[in-house]
Amino acid sequence: MVAFTLKTTLPQADLLALPWDLALEDWPKEATVILPAGNHRHVVRFVPTADDFVALKELPHHLALREFEVLSTLHRNGLPAVGLIGIASARRDRAGDPLPSILITKHLRYSLPYAHLFAAPGVPSSGENLVNALTVLLVRLHLDGVFWGDCSLNNALFRRDAGALRAYVVDTETAELHSQLSRGQRMFDLQIAVENLVGGLLDIEASGRLQPGIDPFATGEHLDARYRALWDDLTQTQAVGESHLASIHQRLARLNELGFDTDEVQLDAKDGLIHFRPTIVEEGHHKRQLAGLTGITAHENQARRLLSAIRAYGVWIQDGPDPLPDAVVASRWLRERWEPTMAQVPASLRGRLEDAELYHEVLEHGWALANQEGRDVPLADVVDSYLRNVLEHHADGRLLITPQPDDG
Repeated sequence: MVAFTLKTTLPQADLLALPWDLALEDWPKEATVILPAGNHRHVVRFVPTADDFVALKELPHHLALREFEVLSTLHRNGLPAVGLIGIASARRDRAGDPLPSILITKHLRYSLPYAHLFAAPGVPSSGENLVNALTVLLVRLHLDGVFWGDCSLNNALFRRDAGALRAYVVDTETAELHSQLSRGQRMFDLQIAVENLVGGLLDIEASGRLQPGIDPFATGEHLDARYRALWDDLTQTQAVGESHLASIHQRLARLNELGFDTDEVQLDAKDGLIHFRPTIVEEGHHKRQLAGLTGITAHENQARRLLSAIRAYGVWIQDGPDPLPDAVVASRWLRERWEPTMAQVPASLRGRLEDAELYHEVLEHGWALANQEGRDVPLADVVDSYLRNVLEHHADGRLLITPQPDDG
């Protein structure tokens, strides 16, 4: 009998019908689907459920419990990671011999392992985007006292985010939970991340799939420098004279640009200097603002782009000396721009991209058409051109089928 520990309300019938009395590598092909996956040290398979897919990873029970605990903590703390479903434990084969446990997680829609990004059209796979995504993810984990222990291209998934990438934790076998990390722990975790990143990029380069212009070693050094700079911006006290107060605004702007919100700052004036340190720092500055104005759910860069579009629309519709209230502008933008765009997308193409990413691409396409034709192009014409020339050629981001997955 298979025992389950479930963390979500996924219908149990979807799981109970699976062949739990077989080793995962022996599951029949008709029970699984093939989705993009990185290289794993354990057997990984994907199975369909009533409305989605789940990922199954077979591993010793103590490791499955460890990952279960870590993923539970990550989700409680709002950190970007794959969704947790449960553990299948106490498994036995038909001869009564014990089988390893299986960790069950949600498939992260619209995500890809980094090595697969190069095969997906329109995905921003540059070294700068990669470094930014991994930097923000690693810093967020460290701020919450999480030592990852194996940050690598295989252990993260990436989503499009309006011309950038957003990284998610997918493998936490080596992770440790602490109330706070020491500098030594952080630097060791960063060293592991840099070495793994360089090694992963060298492997992709050897396979002939690395994007031209990406230097694996320089990218690793850039990750190290970006991490240190972001950590300092988030945590260090800065002493400035009154004539250099602009540097405080620049520091806050850098944090907001990466999506971190500073709900409170500490200012202490002494010795003729102002000592400044941001506090209560959270990630998600722009997506919270967008959700509050429009109700639209988006990733951070997507939200920034949509907020910029809303502001620009407010300027365009302003008919007097005073700007319209933000709520009025957002309401009209939803009614006159967002909703007509989404309504024009046929059902056969809906879901290929997340809605916010699709709108971002429509904006990019509209600017390209305007430059090409030397005139403002009506929104309906922009969307029609985008659907025919861009979106129809996108693979469905929810389900990108690849050759046989790798086991390790």
